[in-house]
Amino acid sequence: MEIRQYQIVLVNLDPTIGSEMKKTRPCLVISPDEMNKYLQTIVVAPMTSSSKPYPTRVEVKHNKTKGWVVIDQIRTIDRRRIVKLFDLITEKEIGKVKAVIQETYVD
Repeated sequence: MEIRQYQIVLVNLDPTIGSEMKKTRPCLVISPDEMNKYLQTIVVAPMTSSSKPYPTRVEVKHNKTKGWVVIDQIRTIDRRRIVKLFDLITEKEIGKVKAVIQETYVD
């Protein structure tokens, strides 16, 4: 199964601890294609269907529905947690995700 950066995937995040996002939910793949091809782990940001306007959330369209990528909950998962593959987000959405990642973790 080929997993691509900025692709939405359905992931079983359980078991979780404390405030970690739980359940099986869509997540956005953050790790680059080179890592996704060779490693057993994938870096993802979970998505939610309801969000307050936090600076670490990026709005995207998925399955004709509005959702938010939760950049403050990025985590590494084993690829066996992935249940299903969906499409990539748009170029415009990718730009927003990159900007928020840079703002949150780099600058």
